[in-house]
Amino acid sequence: MSDELPSLSKWIADHTGLVQSEFQLVPLAGDASFRRYFRLSLNAKNYIAVHAPPATENNASFLRVHALLHENCIRVPEIQANNLDFGYLLLEDLGDMHLYDCLSDYKSFAKALDLLLDFALVDITDIDLPLYSSVILKSELDIFPEWFLTRLLGLKLGLDEKDLIEEVFKYLIIIAQEQPKIFIHRDFHSRNIMCLKDGNCAVIDFQDAVIGPITYDFVSLVKDCYVCRSSLQTANFALQFKEKLIQRNLLSTEVGDLKFLQWADLMGLQRHLKVLGVFSRLCLRDGKPVYLSHLPLVIDYVVETIYRYEDSDPIMSEFKNWFEHSVLPVISFQQWMESP
Repeated sequence: MSDELPSLSKWIADHTGLVQSEFQLVPLAGDASFRRYFRLSLNAKNYIAVHAPPATENNASFLRVHALLHENCIRVPEIQANNLDFGYLLLEDLGDMHLYDCLSDYKSFAKALDLLLDFALVDITDIDLPLYSSVILKSELDIFPEWFLTRLLGLKLGLDEKDLIEEVFKYLIIIAQEQPKIFIHRDFHSRNIMCLKDGNCAVIDFQDAVIGPITYDFVSLVKDCYVCRSSLQTANFALQFKEKLIQRNLLSTEVGDLKFLQWADLMGLQRHLKVLGVFSRLCLRDGKPVYLSHLPLVIDYVVETIYRYEDSDPIMSEFKNWFEHSVLPVISFQQWMESP
């Protein structure tokens, strides 16, 4: 990054007509990607400069989804300039207040819930977005046994265990694919939602958007990997969301409450199993151990779901028994499970 900073500064100077000594790039906290963020002031107004390496970041998709969201009146940061060859972006500065920082304000959370309906209303008929296919869902789930079970926990999986995990994956994919398909952000959680001074919310980090299951963004938000919520809270939010979808003719009235709750719960399980693998990989491969501190909450969400469905779904019962007897004892000895 030290080699990249002068080039980014020069690009900004060339774009604005300023000299590099007239502004300073102040590093900001990064995220789970390889992107790097900087705040700078130009003519008494703040901006965010981004270096998103083209080799690892889909910048063309960022611009494409940005235009789609803007066209649908969904608040996103304005793009002042971009250079796809180098992965440079100059964006509007939306401030420092993420939804995560103002969760005590229910109005902000309600605004975020409303964004889910805005996403659902996006016309997906002819948009250039990939489908959240079974192949992609499976590739995400595969991160769980490789990086969480094997590499982080050190488990040696037998053939029967691998077969069980594969059966669970097939089941979760079937549940995901039977749902109506809408625009989904794909990483819609409290750290990717900005609370603005005018009381509205804006979204960031949307470059991985796809067309996918109607409950995906909902569980990303309500079963946030960084925020603990009770099963009663999440169920209430799910049924409220369901009714709003029906009111806007986005969901058939034939979908009952239990079916929708199952969709949401098992979509959440797919996401949380994936996240266990992703957070493990961020630590072991990318040198970001801070993500291990979020594993206990994600594990709680996994356990809560598999216990809830053990009596109604035979595959969940078998998975629950295996997870309880083979995985949880190993988890209990991990240093990251200790209270801070």
